Amino acid sequence: MTLQVIPAIDLRKGRCVRLIQGQSDKETVYSHEPVKVAQGFAKAGAKRLHVIDLDGAFTGQPANLDAIRNIAESVVMTIEVGGGIRDLATIEAVLAAGADYVILGTVACEEPDLVKEACRRYPGQVIAGIDARDGRVAVRGWVDDTDMDALELARAMIDYGVEEIIFTDIARDGMLTGPNLRALEKMTTVGAKVIASGGVATLEDIRAIATLFFRGVTGVIIGKALYDGCFTLEEAIRATHLP
Repeated sequence: MTLQVIPAIDLRKGRCVRLIQGQSDKETVYSHEPVKVAQGFAKAGAKRLHVIDLDGAFTGQPANLDAIRNIAESVVMTIEVGGGIRDLATIEAVLAAGADYVILGTVACEEPDLVKEACRRYPGQVIAGIDARDGRVAVRGWVDDTDMDALELARAMIDYGVEEIIFTDIARDGMLTGPNLRALEKMTTVGAKVIASGGVATLEDIRAIATLFFRGVTGVIIGKALYDGCFTLEEAIRATHLP
């Protein structure tokens, strides 16, 4: 077993885009054909794909289900989907569209009973997306900050039945400044599997995250670094194999 490299596709109006620190006015469009992007990742060796419906994250209503369905039908990969998933009906719709996992972010913070029920209905398929700015949770596509401590939220998620957490340091996301290893290491103390997200810029960053594998970091999500050509997906996968 090694650290899993998880390429990211952020969907906005059906296109594959990236935002800087989640800001809607700082968008780069990388492709108008997300299915081809997903197929490229699969061909390069990815076993898992991270998909975010940015329209859903901002509005609370998923708007890219057709694109998600098309991606799921076109590749043999485990697919995790987040963005605007804030009720049980939406969870069911996203899973029906072909997702293997749903990522709950805003509701993880604001509606614990929904998380509990989702874990009961879909055991093992609910991931908590914990996005933090200076250690505090941010919600609604990172637009709103809260006073909730990220570690406290993570512990609560485990109590509710969540087995896996995606931890994003917002200040690092899309900035290519390297991951926040200190915050990531703290997150591993809660006892869940942790997927790192945000800031990866070099193969050394991946190797550094890989050293936390035996502490519970099981994957790393990579977006901008792949799209900007900092390294290839094949190189990233090889970098997880420590000597």
